[in-house]
Amino acid sequence: MLSLMFRLGKKKQTLEETVLSIQNGDKKLQNDLIEQYKPFVAKTVSSVCKRYISENDDEFSIGLIAFNDAIEKYSPDKGSSLFAFAELVIKRKVIDFIRKEARTPYSVRLELQEHEEGEFSQSKIEADLSLDEYQKKIDQEHRREEIAYLNHCLENFSITFSEIIEQSPKHYDARQNAIKVALKLVEDDGLKAYLFTKRQLPVKQLEEKVQVSRKTIERNRKYIIAMAIILSGDFVYLKDYIKGVLHP
Repeated sequence: MLSLMFRLGKKKQTLEETVLSIQNGDKKLQNDLIEQYKPFVAKTVSSVCKRYISENDDEFSIGLIAFNDAIEKYSPDKGSSLFAFAELVIKRKVIDFIRKEARTPYSVRLELQEHEEGEFSQSKIEADLSLDEYQKKIDQEHRREEIAYLNHCLENFSITFSEIIEQSPKHYDARQNAIKVALKLVEDDGLKAYLFTKRQLPVKQLEEKVQVSRKTIERNRKYIIAMAIILSGDFVYLKDYIKGVLHP
């Protein structure tokens, strides 16, 4: 960690520059960064598990691997800081680990039960139902984490998630058109860079690329920005929402 602090101080690297160096192959710096932010990983994992997590816990190891993944996959055009992105990745991985651990005893016991009895028992049906409910809770938790992460990303544009809910286009075709504008935006590297660098929607440039009026683009500005952030970022569940609008 001391070597990391020395290198950051000497070169006056920002965290983003540090991550870029790591992504370019600086393994020493990567190990130093992970070591420095172990408390952040432990705190994030503990918030998911609802209990104190130490470095000896399996969940901590999962969180550490997830933090490393976040470092390697992070990009400023995801619309957030490294830590907001890492928090989402860590929580998602830990939730998935907990879900897997919870399912395993059920699966083994029910497979034995089916083999012995030669047919599906009432207890298996009940267990399948309970697992289905558990899966729904896990999915809900994932959505909550993604919404919290999206809200953090929107703060960079002085927008709140509640504003997106309130100001989203009321009609289905209007929502579809707004999402298509967002798609055009993220598919163009120049426009995408403009959005995440200047924190503004490039309205004039977009008007030239889509069959939507400038007035409509400006009216749906916040919604388009939110959709562009989702399309550019690590949003598994919220991207399903976009797919549902585009392909009902």
